[in-house]
Amino acid sequence: MVERTIKAETNRSPNRPIYLVGESLGGCLALAVAARNPDTDLLLILANPATSFDKSQIQPLLPLLELMPEQLQLSYPFILSLMAGDPWRTFNASTEKGLPPQQTVGELSKDLLTMPSYISVLADILPKETLLWKLQMLKSASAYTSSRIHAVKAQTLLLTSGKDQLLPSLAEGARLEDALQRCDLRKFDDSGHFLFLEDGFDLVTIIKCLSFYRRGKSLNYVSDYLPPTPAEYKKPCESNRWFDEITGPVMLSTLEDGRIVRGLDGIPSEGPVLYVGYHMLLGLELVPMVIRFLNQRNILLRGIAHPMLFEKYRKGQTLEPAFYDTFRLMGAAPVSGTNLFKLLSSKSHVLLYPGGMREALHRKGEEYKLFWPEQSEFVRMAVRFGAKIVPFGTVGEDDFGEVFFDYDDQMKIPYFRDQIRQMTEEFAKVRTNATGEVANQDVHLPWVRPKIPGRFYYCFGKPIETAGRKQELKDREKSHELYLEVKSEVEQCMAYLREKRENDPYRSIFSRLMYRATHGSTSEIPTYEL
Repeated sequence: MVERTIKAETNRSPNRPIYLVGESLGGCLALAVAARNPDTDLLLILANPATSFDKSQIQPLLPLLELMPEQLQLSYPFILSLMAGDPWRTFNASTEKGLPPQQTVGELSKDLLTMPSYISVLADILPKETLLWKLQMLKSASAYTSSRIHAVKAQTLLLTSGKDQLLPSLAEGARLEDALQRCDLRKFDDSGHFLFLEDGFDLVTIIKCLSFYRRGKSLNYVSDYLPPTPAEYKKPCESNRWFDEITGPVMLSTLEDGRIVRGLDGIPSEGPVLYVGYHMLLGLELVPMVIRFLNQRNILLRGIAHPMLFEKYRKGQTLEPAFYDTFRLMGAAPVSGTNLFKLLSSKSHVLLYPGGMREALHRKGEEYKLFWPEQSEFVRMAVRFGAKIVPFGTVGEDDFGEVFFDYDDQMKIPYFRDQIRQMTEEFAKVRTNATGEVANQDVHLPWVRPKIPGRFYYCFGKPIETAGRKQELKDREKSHELYLEVKSEVEQCMAYLREKRENDPYRSIFSRLMYRATHGSTSEIPTYEL
């Protein structure tokens, strides 16, 4: 039946992928179908697939269940009890919904008291013969699928639960990740076996986070992108609230008449807009900036990011794969001329850092130093679509930490040198034809000595119009002059902020905490006089 449907879908829309979604037994069947149709464009989404049935704790009960008389069903309620969800998970989900503590505890207590009766009712609805038939099917499907794993070529998203009481899903997930040719794995440590039924789990969000949705044979980071819903945006916003409180960001923008004002009133509403600026150490400036653009102007910044954010996770990486998921959910796209072209042509608000990784992973004493290419990379593209260019500067990293063990230090030690070379070779390279310091895009992580937190400052310069200048900027020299103008504006923005912050009475976190204590936790903290 499934394979007939696949054939019909393929004949109807040859360029459109077919999604197969399965949990437990359904995961086995989806893998089996993929193995039998290696040339069909399939996308598999599997949650706790039962390919490990032979290693599960219910497998030894199968022969006992076959021999057990109807009057003695000792193992049957035990098997059904394993299907019950985790009460603590239910409590957490209720808390996230904002229910009062009394109501949450009351509902949880009620569930715990009625659970035994649910199991007995389920035993009446699901006869032993039905359960036995399903377990036998699991056994045969698991054996067949395991023998055909090598033939599966489909792109696969594998979801595993840490508290699966029916199957050893975590161990099986690790095995399948190695066995499948194109597999992305995500773990849910606090979830049970029936992942799709759990409150708080959103499969659509997971698909977005992994850029797993596409309309054609290959992924298009612009036309296939689905913006985050308010609920999806709320989660990363709340999880980063602590960082926003610590940094106390001050956002400044420049109006058409040249006046600098607090807030983002000087930011253009209509795209295409290209924001070009300084990449702070470790990209610390990104989160407060993206949050405020959405909250204050309802503008989603589409960041041009290093390709490593989109590479398949490899064991031994410093950061877990889920760390990168938020970047993809919020609209990041791999750096390339093609993606910049598509974003500007769709009138997006695009965030670009010409200094790239070299700027964000700078050496000791290099804070606020630009490492831009010698030749223009973005001006002629912006001119082609009449995009406004907004230069901006950010300062504050030196109030939060100081690099004390940098790239140069690490390259002197064989262990770190080998690690840097290995990571750099594994990830996609950028600017291979560039010269100068910006060409040094080696992947490493500088060690930072923390300081008592200060404050982040942002200054967005006056938008530079490129509409109507197409003929003028066809000249390479004119184009390069505009490129240098943008670079100079970024440097001036940073110089302005570094000078003005000296007069900010709330630059220190302690003065900001005192202000909040006396004026309320939601009050906006002042800054220096503009």
